[in-house]
Amino acid sequence: MKQVVQNYKSGELALLDVPVPGCKPDGVLVRSAYSLISTGTELMKVSEAGMSMLGKARSRPDQVAKVVQSVATNGVPATYRKVMGKLDSYTPLGYSLCGVVEQVGAGIDDVKVGDLVACAGNEHALHAELNWVPKNLYAPVPDGLAPRHAAFGTVGSIALQGVRQGESRLGEVALVIGLGLIGQLVVQLLAASGVRVVGADPDPVRCELAGRLGAVACGDPASAAVETAVAELTGGHGVDQVYLAAGGGSNQPVELAARLSRDRGRVVDIGKCRLDLPWNAYYEKELDVRFSRSYGPGRYDPEYELQGRDYPIGYVRWTERRNLACFLDLVARGSVDVEPLVSHIADFDDAVETYQSLKDGELKAVAVLFRYPGQGVEAKAPAVAVPTVDVKPRPARAAGTPVRLAFVGAGNYASSMLLPHLAQRDGVELSTVVTTTALSAANAQRKFGFAGATTDLDAVLGDKSIDAVFVVTRHSSHADLTRRALLAGKAVFVEKPLALTEDELAGVLAAVEESGNDRLQVGFNRRFAPLLQEARERFGARTGPASLRYLVNAGRLDHGSWYLRQGTEGSRFAGEGGHFIDTASWLLEADPVSVYAVATSGNEDLQVVLSYPDGSTATISYVTSGAPGFPKETLDLVADGKVLRLDDFVRASVYGRKRWVSSRLPKARDKGQSAELAAFVKAVRTGGPMPVPLRSLVATTAATLAVQAGLAGGVPVTLAGAR
Repeated sequence: MKQVVQNYKSGELALLDVPVPGCKPDGVLVRSAYSLISTGTELMKVSEAGMSMLGKARSRPDQVAKVVQSVATNGVPATYRKVMGKLDSYTPLGYSLCGVVEQVGAGIDDVKVGDLVACAGNEHALHAELNWVPKNLYAPVPDGLAPRHAAFGTVGSIALQGVRQGESRLGEVALVIGLGLIGQLVVQLLAASGVRVVGADPDPVRCELAGRLGAVACGDPASAAVETAVAELTGGHGVDQVYLAAGGGSNQPVELAARLSRDRGRVVDIGKCRLDLPWNAYYEKELDVRFSRSYGPGRYDPEYELQGRDYPIGYVRWTERRNLACFLDLVARGSVDVEPLVSHIADFDDAVETYQSLKDGELKAVAVLFRYPGQGVEAKAPAVAVPTVDVKPRPARAAGTPVRLAFVGAGNYASSMLLPHLAQRDGVELSTVVTTTALSAANAQRKFGFAGATTDLDAVLGDKSIDAVFVVTRHSSHADLTRRALLAGKAVFVEKPLALTEDELAGVLAAVEESGNDRLQVGFNRRFAPLLQEARERFGARTGPASLRYLVNAGRLDHGSWYLRQGTEGSRFAGEGGHFIDTASWLLEADPVSVYAVATSGNEDLQVVLSYPDGSTATISYVTSGAPGFPKETLDLVADGKVLRLDDFVRASVYGRKRWVSSRLPKARDKGQSAELAAFVKAVRTGGPMPVPLRSLVATTAATLAVQAGLAGGVPVTLAGAR
């Protein structure tokens, strides 16, 4: 197999053919899919290796002290041979990767061959095609998390341990000095914890990135911008914590930390910067200086790392492995976004050239990944490939320019639930309506004021003045029309369902990848319902898994309804079920990882059980045999000693320490269409992100399609995103 190595004496980097490691007990053999270059730690080692012997000595005074001690003990000749032997040998690089378990050693029962795992350790998660990894240095990857994102696990654990050492609390203000890879992750972790973050870095590009990822202000530490932001956010008191994520030989970071900390604030060293603490400044404020030791408790303990002896959770809550699993979970949930940090992906065969480009400064990067050959990570049925599209915000429109919309289809739902909200909306122009018959197009034009009406879809897709296309046709045409509109460069609003088959969904995603256009919204409107949004806010954050029950009293369809044409239009649940899955996932703040479905005879009444990464479950009872006078949708969410109740979008309540009940005055059911359309139009106008992430739309669609597969197979269907 191949492995990246370096000769510390000569500085030579090489991709060396080495033997495959054996699979020892209490560990697993992992074939790498992606490994991450730590552009801080690893480049420091690469740079040191290129120094002269004197330069190496100056950069590592700790090692010089050991040499001096060895001379005193063993003499000069023996010490010289020992030092030269270590220097003139190949050493490995790398410590953070994701791969597939190829072989399981004795004593391992938590993973099996074929499982995807994230691995840690500068002796076990190397830039190599195969690695043996002991039990406490790997963690299973949550279903749906892309391998290239899971490769950030170890570096993310370093950032997470630093944040834990800072003991941040909701509402506090923190300063992150150094916005490289670790600093960017610290910013996101703090922001996800409810901490307001100020970033400091001399690189304006990194400052801009941190701002997009959650920092409220960023700037050059040498300018007044950082101090001004801290003063405004803290009322002049100073920040609660400072995280030193910078490197280099300057003492500026620790001096800035003292100047901008509040009285008795905390200063956490995560990186490797100069630490000549100005005594008076730190003494007068009685600052608490803390160090963060790599990935967490267990690091450098051979009994933990090599022998697999875990620390009891009651005594050590967050170990190396638990930090690794926690970070993976945060990324899988979307609380941390590592995709914007990926500056470059290089084939593993180009590893040496990639390091050289980084060292020479030709490649400017926050994070660089090595991609290994032949590593397509499997997604269990149904296969859902979430594209890794480079999402770039579209430029904002000129002030006063209306958003021009075209409608494909103008049936009952479009005419009653969508167009009335758009026809009178400021800043919107209904440009063209397209239908299969001229008369229906003319009717829609007359009723809602479209500027034009046609049956020629190609003419509309080719009209560069049209900004967005609404697809409101029968279910069987949704995927194809969406695909065509995306390829034409339009923003697309498609009513549910997005697709009726896995092949149709794959076609839509292929269009996204081919065009680079991810401007897609599916009409899952219930998450935008004002009553449900208020109820979720009243319910508040949760810490434990939740149980959700959703009863949909769908009722029977009239004879002749096109919804009954399953051969062409799909099952009734395939057409409508995405609404309820999306609502459940939005309330649980995650995408489902498995689906189990059972049905009564004839598949008319369904019970769909969704499982989520944190152990939460959602049960959707989709029934047609209920009383027509009973409300259509009732929902209960139970977690952490609290209950949220929704009664058909008319009334809602939350039971907990305090009880909240919505107004008892009768009012029309607002299922969120108006707010959903407003959010879509705003995204098109400003070029900002779409109201619902593409990943969530795909996950909901995949889960909806999996119901039919589950009914056919009689077993749970696992959902996993491909890379």
